[in-house]
Amino acid sequence: MKRSILLSCFFILSMKMFAQEPADALRYSWFTQSGTARSQAAGGAMVSLGGDLSALFVNPAGLGFYKTGEFVLTPAYSFENNKANYLGETQKAKDNQFNFGASGFIIPMSSKPGSNWRNFTWGVGVNRTANFNNAYTMNGVNNQSSYSEKYLEELINDNVTDPNDAANNYPYGSSLAFNTYLIDTVQGTGGSVAGYRSLATPQTGVTQNQVINTSGGITDFGLGISGNLGDKFYLGASLLWSSINYERTSTYTESDATTNPNNDFNYFKTEEYLKTSGLGINLKMGMIYKPVEYIRLGLAVHTPTFYNLEDRYATTVTTDVEGYTGSGPQTQSSRDFNNGQNGEFTYDMLNPWRLMAGFSYVFREEKDITRQKGFISADVEWVSYKGSSFSSSDPANNSAAYFDELNKTIDNIYKSAFNARIGGELKFNTWMVRGGFAWFGNPYETNDIKGSKMNISGGIGYRNKGKFIDLTYVHQLTKDGYYPYQLDQGFYAPTSVNGGTGNILLTFGVKF
Repeated sequence: MKRSILLSCFFILSMKMFAQEPADALRYSWFTQSGTARSQAAGGAMVSLGGDLSALFVNPAGLGFYKTGEFVLTPAYSFENNKANYLGETQKAKDNQFNFGASGFIIPMSSKPGSNWRNFTWGVGVNRTANFNNAYTMNGVNNQSSYSEKYLEELINDNVTDPNDAANNYPYGSSLAFNTYLIDTVQGTGGSVAGYRSLATPQTGVTQNQVINTSGGITDFGLGISGNLGDKFYLGASLLWSSINYERTSTYTESDATTNPNNDFNYFKTEEYLKTSGLGINLKMGMIYKPVEYIRLGLAVHTPTFYNLEDRYATTVTTDVEGYTGSGPQTQSSRDFNNGQNGEFTYDMLNPWRLMAGFSYVFREEKDITRQKGFISADVEWVSYKGSSFSSSDPANNSAAYFDELNKTIDNIYKSAFNARIGGELKFNTWMVRGGFAWFGNPYETNDIKGSKMNISGGIGYRNKGKFIDLTYVHQLTKDGYYPYQLDQGFYAPTSVNGGTGNILLTFGVKF
């Protein structure tokens, strides 16, 4: 058995402090369209339609259709239900949260008489671009591998031969497993260390369970302007400041499936905490062209968002190896190596470019919009998910090689995908009914995990004497997956997730 280690040692030779992974890149780029209740009811197809505050966040050229000012407020409520399948077993989890859609002001300004520019319109708003509130639970029996093997690989790949290095140099990984006896040394001749072994027992079966809870989101604050050139061309741009707030807790437990009290393994539990926060900036540009009064054609480009992010993270391992140590369960946290504090790391990230095109047909298109009878609108969007990348915000931290490998992995496991949205509205005097559909394609290059998102939406609206209210329900069906752990050598399995999310939006608006 390994020699005694002082678990309270705070002086370590090095720390593995990088918490970023390819899943982070997808999380901050694979999101569905968001906005007001009206735009969401119509499937989010806003590239060519305009005349809605959501245009500020999709195609700012659409702001140019406004002739009067407007204030909009959109509270929302969402509820998620997920089914996770792992090794043939299915578990359910749910979560509910309040959030919000696009809210803000529209301020049109008339141009000088005789100018070809009919008006310029400013938009100021806030929008919840992505919602991270969710919960997952997986469970299954595995007789081919153990999560603990990734701790073994960390020591073996780094050729660690000194137990003191194993005990101190990996405070967010194998040191915690080593110091709680989940991982132990293999004795060689003369008391030397011949290698390492795990006390987990996949050969007789281990029950694996994981509970993940996430919260937070991406909130965009936008300032945009659009110009109306002869009621034919509409050109616009918006500058957006994005705020990311993401929090994740994961509790992974692995226990002896045989419940044998004499095989030196009862269970171990790994608890991980991650909080990511930061700010970003991006630019959205677009145009809308009306070749004839009732047809609108739109193009929009979204530049990558440049984020400066900070991670705060911690890991705790608790192990019960029955009579192997002569004592009960033992626990160690990464905070024991860091004066009781979470680890911290600051870095930069770019998410992908987005290119969009749209077509709209407006029934009885007239300058007097009260006489319009409805519309049909459709969008197609291209996103290169492999285009996300990470980089160091401090060249002095010697992380360039790490980020190079991370970016290569992102390029290998993700791909480009097309998204499509279609929706429409029928108007009956002061009342409107709307419906829509949206499809978001598979971002994964690998065949082990396939993902997609599908939105089905519907809603009603009421407009009269400068006041309006819209009510929408959006039901999202999601197919996704993740790996509870991955190994360089040996078997590991994905968890497939089928989710159903309902989102209720209520938009209040006043014209001025």
